[in-house]
Amino acid sequence: MDTDPNCLFCKIAAGEIKADLLHRDEWHVAFRDANPQAPFHALLVPVKHISTLDDLANEEGRLIGDILLSATRLARENDLVRGGYRLVWNCGPDAGQSVYHIHLHVLGGRRMAWPPG
Repeated sequence: MDTDPNCLFCKIAAGEIKADLLHRDEWHVAFRDANPQAPFHALLVPVKHISTLDDLANEEGRLIGDILLSATRLARENDLVRGGYRLVWNCGPDAGQSVYHIHLHVLGGRRMAWPPG
């Protein structure tokens, strides 16, 4: 599996850096955000290093689908479905991507504003 030895999320996925894990399998990990922006804030990160959404290849479609399904499962498990939750992918600096390893935010537990940025 392709990883970047300098990438924070690769290190978390490999277990080299501790995180409050919510899910782990051979393809992706989910953990609580260290700087939460909502009462529930998790990140879902592929084990494979992919810098931005623009770097996705067609063969990674199943990986992205699995991450989305895990995100909705986490929302159900954390009682977010009734009130709603937000899923966010950031791509590039103007969108607020600060770690260049794709990751999906799951935010819930409070009313969200719109527009978000």
